[in-house]
Amino acid sequence: MSCATEEVSDGLSATESALAQPLPGALPEALRAELVAFRRDVHMHPELGNQEFRTTAALKTRLEEAGLAPRVLTAGTGLVCDVGQWDGSRPMLALRADIDALPIPDTKLVPYRSTVPDRAHACGHDVHTTVVLGAGLVLAELAREGRLPFPVRLIFQPAEEVLPGGAADAIKDGVLDGVGKIIAVHCDPRVDAGRIGLRHGPITSACDRLEVSLDGPGGHTARPHLTTDLVTAVAKVATEVPAVVARRADARSGLSVTWGRIEAGHAPNVIPQHAELSGTVRCLDLTAWREAPELVHGAIQEIADLYRAKSEVNYVRGVPPVVNDPGVADLLRDAMAERRGPLAIEDTEQSLGGEDFSWYLEHVPGAMARLGVRRPGERTVRDLHQGDFDADESAIAVGVELFTAAALLDAARTTE
Repeated sequence: MSCATEEVSDGLSATESALAQPLPGALPEALRAELVAFRRDVHMHPELGNQEFRTTAALKTRLEEAGLAPRVLTAGTGLVCDVGQWDGSRPMLALRADIDALPIPDTKLVPYRSTVPDRAHACGHDVHTTVVLGAGLVLAELAREGRLPFPVRLIFQPAEEVLPGGAADAIKDGVLDGVGKIIAVHCDPRVDAGRIGLRHGPITSACDRLEVSLDGPGGHTARPHLTTDLVTAVAKVATEVPAVVARRADARSGLSVTWGRIEAGHAPNVIPQHAELSGTVRCLDLTAWREAPELVHGAIQEIADLYRAKSEVNYVRGVPPVVNDPGVADLLRDAMAERRGPLAIEDTEQSLGGEDFSWYLEHVPGAMARLGVRRPGERTVRDLHQGDFDADESAIAVGVELFTAAALLDAARTTE
């Protein structure tokens, strides 16, 4: 695909030709069936972060069959692919998918259930991957017809579930070179298939991992006054650190510490010499997130010192909040309204989940939409990161139409 000023057969520029025609309609049935089959194949063969070799190979093969030239990322998994040839005259729109799975068992009784023990696409990354692939195939056909005035970049990113997220490595690998804005979707089992959820500003939270070790001489439970009572110390850290942090941070920031594991001792009459806690730090506000490590470290140190315990803190930076750019969010809103009507869009809340899509937004404006995957009328409440999570596969076509329409509307607005 050449640049936007290429002349087409009727004398119009490629941009004028594209904008003179309506947006593509519903997906052809053959493509729809192919994408559902592709998603099921990925779902049956889930791969953890930085191990997505099979998924990467399947994507590469299909994109090459469409006449495209994908590049596998340096780490060996994930890839980037331009639809159209970028000439440097205008920053590209990027469509991002994440391709990794989770280390949990698939408990669904469906024909496409995971074939890999203790591995499952329980967060919908198989759907995200298929949506971007499908959009790429549609856009490649438009390019062949002279209806794609500007190139679009496809990013298939590995290791979203591995803190601090594979997005940072992908960015170092140059996936944002030449990109002016970026869009993505994330499956939402609370939203019906056929609809999306959108909001301006923060849509997810920051998420960091916290590991704490406490040490002391220990001793007999008959003489706790002669020891460092680590069980009491670890209990106080577990209960008081979240309260201290909540009181020292702006309540509007939503900064919270939540523990997921606590371990101390082996016998009822022995005060242990070592105790551990681990959990997460979540935050709704970007500024408060940047200040969180110092605040959390200070609270842990104060309480540990009070009980004469030596503390060691491993604060693992995760991801900042995803903060939707209003202009890019409006592009998604207008694209969805063009394809499915304004009633297919609902406002959505900021969640406390983390998403490494946020790293891209440190460099370029972008927005993420929540893609409805609940079967309309279904009463069963499913959630992400659960073994029974599944998606209504009609959502795949919705995501493809959303991204295709967004690419063409973005091109139209650039020429205005």
